[in-house]
Amino acid sequence: MAENGKNCDQRRVAMNKEQHNGNFTDPSSVNEKKRRDREERQNIVLWRQPLITLQYFSLEILVILKEWTSKLWHRQSIVVSFLLLLAVLIATYYVEGAHQQYVQRIEKQFLLYAYWIGLGILSSVGLGTGLHTFLLYLGPHIASVTLAAYECNSVNFPEPPYPDQIICPDEENIEGTISLWSIISKVRIEACMWGIGTAIGELPPYFMARAARLSGSEPDDEEYQEFEEMLEHAETAQDFASRAKLAVQNLVQKVGFFGILACASIPNPLFDLAGITCGHFLVPFWTFFGATLIGKAIIKMHIQKIFVIVTFSKHIVEQMVAFIGAVPGIGPSLQKPFQDYLEAQRQKLHHRSELGTAQGENWLSWMFEKLVVVMVCYFILSIINSMAQSYAKRIQQRLNSEEKTK
Repeated sequence: MAENGKNCDQRRVAMNKEQHNGNFTDPSSVNEKKRRDREERQNIVLWRQPLITLQYFSLEILVILKEWTSKLWHRQSIVVSFLLLLAVLIATYYVEGAHQQYVQRIEKQFLLYAYWIGLGILSSVGLGTGLHTFLLYLGPHIASVTLAAYECNSVNFPEPPYPDQIICPDEENIEGTISLWSIISKVRIEACMWGIGTAIGELPPYFMARAARLSGSEPDDEEYQEFEEMLEHAETAQDFASRAKLAVQNLVQKVGFFGILACASIPNPLFDLAGITCGHFLVPFWTFFGATLIGKAIIKMHIQKIFVIVTFSKHIVEQMVAFIGAVPGIGPSLQKPFQDYLEAQRQKLHHRSELGTAQGENWLSWMFEKLVVVMVCYFILSIINSMAQSYAKRIQQRLNSEEKTK
């Protein structure tokens, strides 16, 4: 695999000069033109050019819808089969009968799985930026289950309303029955589904690089261009970031499955580079996706779960609150909102929210809710900017092709 990749790279470097109407174009001028086009696209953002950005965003949506409509039209048999299956499912869902209890159970599980898988995809899919759904959703969910398990001395939360609302069970439990493993088992489904979603979200860089390598084209993607430049200047790389990226690329290229597994099993902001590397060197799909799935949905998720559970275990939380109170001057004033918040959560867990809501809970909840809103809004804005820049790229490519045909 490595030798084939090197041979293809040598042929690509040897053909760096392209012929145009009998003349050769200087590669440096081509690269300079690409750089100017890329800088021009990067200026198309809502806070600089709002009208053009919204216009290009709308046009890009129309182009994507047109492309998908054309693809579906050429796959009419698949579309008809899907519609028939959908009609059967709708009929099964609405027709009364003894099967409704199973339908409701399947619906509940499906919505639960789809919710966490969707959040995982949003966390890693390449649309300008990822939505940090672990910090906003999964992490707080694991933390709330951990706090509830220690307070209730049980993980037998009734369903429903769990996971929408956690309430301690009525039966008395033996002290000391809560263990790390029991809490891990309680949140395993949500965490694994989220990990599967993050693995699915890593596929676009892989398919983009693989398609570019098979077609021989050079997509104007910043990460892919950075990857190719890194390959060309691998021997002269000096800065830490370039060496780190090169180390990831070498690990994935030389070790294969276990190299991908190692990169996917730890929090790794450079994993997109691993996907591009695997696509560029034509690593088989199931080798890449299998290692990514095992690393993210099993190994990495258990590491993250254990970290959150240990951090929010009862004695650690009490020590953290005590440490906040020990800060000179402002410690007691900062400590009180956290104490009120924890007390309010205990009341909710025992279904005693009618006693009133503490002010500290309002303050902390308000801050977290606003943080979630800001992160989601930023993610939506990044999608709009990314799609507008994608349409601008289409315009530039069309103009460049017209110039070549003159």
